[in-house]
Amino acid sequence: MKAFRFILIALTVVFAMPTMAQVQDSITSDWFKANYQKREVMITMRDGVKLFTSIYEPKDKSVKHPTLMTRTCYSAAPYGEDNYGRQWLSSREYVRRGYILVTQDVRGKNKSDGEFEDLRPFIENKKPVSKKQYGKVSTALTDEASDTYDTVEWLINNTNSNGCVGVYGISYPGFYSTMAALSGHPALKAVSPQAPVTDWFRGDDAHHNGAFFCWDMFKFQYWFEYLNNAKKSREELMPMMRNMPSINHSDAYTDYLKIGAVKNLTTLFGDSVSMWNNVINHPDLDDYWESHNVVYHLKNVKPAIMVVGGLFDAEDCYGAFKTYKTICQNSPETETYFVEGPWAHGLWSRGQRQFFGDIYFGDEITSEYYNANIELPFFEYYLNGKGEKPQPGARVFDTGSLQWHYFPKGWQGNFTSQPFYLQANGTISQQKPATQGELTYTSDPAHPVPYTMLPGTGRTTTYMLDDQRFAARRPDVLTFTTPVLTEPLQLSGEVSAELQVSLTTTDADFVVKIIDVFPDDFSYPREYYQQANKQQSAVMAGYQMLVRGEVMRGKYRNDFAKPEPFVPGQTTTVKFTMPDVSHTFMPGHKLMIQVQSSWFPLVDRNPQQFCNIYKCDDGDFIKSDITIHCSPQAASCIWLPVVNLKSATYRV
Repeated sequence: MKAFRFILIALTVVFAMPTMAQVQDSITSDWFKANYQKREVMITMRDGVKLFTSIYEPKDKSVKHPTLMTRTCYSAAPYGEDNYGRQWLSSREYVRRGYILVTQDVRGKNKSDGEFEDLRPFIENKKPVSKKQYGKVSTALTDEASDTYDTVEWLINNTNSNGCVGVYGISYPGFYSTMAALSGHPALKAVSPQAPVTDWFRGDDAHHNGAFFCWDMFKFQYWFEYLNNAKKSREELMPMMRNMPSINHSDAYTDYLKIGAVKNLTTLFGDSVSMWNNVINHPDLDDYWESHNVVYHLKNVKPAIMVVGGLFDAEDCYGAFKTYKTICQNSPETETYFVEGPWAHGLWSRGQRQFFGDIYFGDEITSEYYNANIELPFFEYYLNGKGEKPQPGARVFDTGSLQWHYFPKGWQGNFTSQPFYLQANGTISQQKPATQGELTYTSDPAHPVPYTMLPGTGRTTTYMLDDQRFAARRPDVLTFTTPVLTEPLQLSGEVSAELQVSLTTTDADFVVKIIDVFPDDFSYPREYYQQANKQQSAVMAGYQMLVRGEVMRGKYRNDFAKPEPFVPGQTTTVKFTMPDVSHTFMPGHKLMIQVQSSWFPLVDRNPQQFCNIYKCDDGDFIKSDITIHCSPQAASCIWLPVVNLKSATYRV
């Protein structure tokens, strides 16, 4: 296979360099200290709360400088005005061009004052506040957007700013970037939410379609609320570290099985981790989850927006797509850009090479390529007035044909959703089954389907495209396959599953996986591995590459807010959406679809009885015989976003 070139209009632009950056081509730590001054300030918000802000500003005062800011709940470290850390290295190209670099601890985190709240809700219709009112306004009138506004206002008046400010961030800082876009400050010209946390019930981090991603949340929340806290002294942290719940010893699959029900994990935490408690106390979609969902407020967005995401982002794949689509729908006048590559969480900005896992994607997905050719031209145009305006639209990498596609009109509406019917003989057809048929498997919570073939104590970053041959061999995984394809099958858009099921219990989960089966004689050229300085570790002949997998908690099949039990033996429709895909199944390959009812320990086990899963006991987990119907009257299918290659409107 051959990687095709993704051409961004800004690639042809020769950027004019600030005078300061021309002094020395090679940015080093010593050069950074000689040419930049670091300040640490406490910026007062409109309600009197002060936020710790670290500012790296060029000493060159002969010209005004653009500002690029990240607001974070993780840490604005390194702390100390003499401690420059490695900021120059992670932001080398912006330093070269004389940007003012700002990092701020959000309210209630680390060195900032105030109270922290996870995904702090946006407040509609906040009244403008004059400078005379600062420190006298109720905290009810503040949110992350107003904190951004107040910070930007301070920065443009207290630094050598050119009056143009940008905000960017990945993951949780991606959420703060989205909120920054709602601040309305006229100096905020460009914002890039990257893998933004968006909706913690439908798709990001904590839940996918109501199913709890307990492993990630258990490991993350203790660190986040206890250890990621610069307010704590070492003496305070050491007892917490000694008492930190540690259940991983050799293999997470075995360790989490031994722990058992989610309530046992809660017992390990005690009552000490607020976000975990929020999950446990709000088992269904309710006002708590909806009030913390930012997408309802994404309208009248003023700055230019570039949403960035990874097609194999285990944490926030949903968030990037949802944020982008909502802005396009509710704020059509916004200049909106969308970038999706074959990346895990945040890898577009650091460390990405030509391979991801076992799969080769080429030179144009490396972090160096992204930083120089995608992110930098965006901010250079909007903040520094350099280069030609990048073309709005969507640039999405096809993970099968290994090429970037450019969609001038955006990512939405580039496909026709077509049904691919599951047949009782294990095949896939675009025609409904002609005869009665069904397939049954037994889902046993005592022996759940693992999410990956390999043992390990930490969740892998590559499971979203790993080889699925291990799962195809299990009796509790149904596998359906097309014949060898003779023409390309290009998918570009949202996937949805529509299963006709019956079960012997009152609840179950449903996991659907879209898989690309490589030819039996497939292998990568040796030079690919040499180029990437990588050892070949997998047998690529017959490789079953996971393209997209997603889970649905069955009781939410009709309404996330109103769970319903299944009636044992009654045929029931389970329909749910999956994150978008961008993948071409090449000639010689096959399309495979797998259906199963566990994905452990990625997703907590369903006891397969209708109950509050967070409160159930170990003895509540029972087997369920699950039937997938493949009949004319009850046809199970997967709706795939098929591109008509003859009339495609995108450009390579």
